[in-house]
Amino acid sequence: MEQLPYEREAFYRRERKSIPAARAFTAWALHDWHAIERLDDVLLCVSELATNALLHGAPPGRGFRLHIGMCEDRVVRIEVHDSGGGTVARNMPQPEAEGGRGLHLVAALADKWGVGERDPGKSVWCEFGVQ
Repeated sequence: MEQLPYEREAFYRRERKSIPAARAFTAWALHDWHAIERLDDVLLCVSELATNALLHGAPPGRGFRLHIGMCEDRVVRIEVHDSGGGTVARNMPQPEAEGGRGLHLVAALADKWGVGERDPGKSVWCEFGVQ
């Protein structure tokens, strides 16, 4: 991916109110960049990735970093960085399960998604082409 001319980044604590704050921060950036064509899909993916970071990736006393960028070819990239161990897996939940569908939603809505290594932790990202 090319160097990003548009970038925003924020850090969030390991607490529930971080999820709506991350969504609001993302919406603000995309409105500022006039890149709201797929806003609902992007915000849902931010919610899912941030929730996964809080539940599975951010150890107690830590948090997660949200990085939003848009390159010249108008691809929006969302990255959620955490400092926890473990791997990212897209498992099939039981039909009656209340959770476990977040990465399935990200895979269905985003143009691309993946996981990168960090030291410590990992980065889970997704990309969306916008007009």
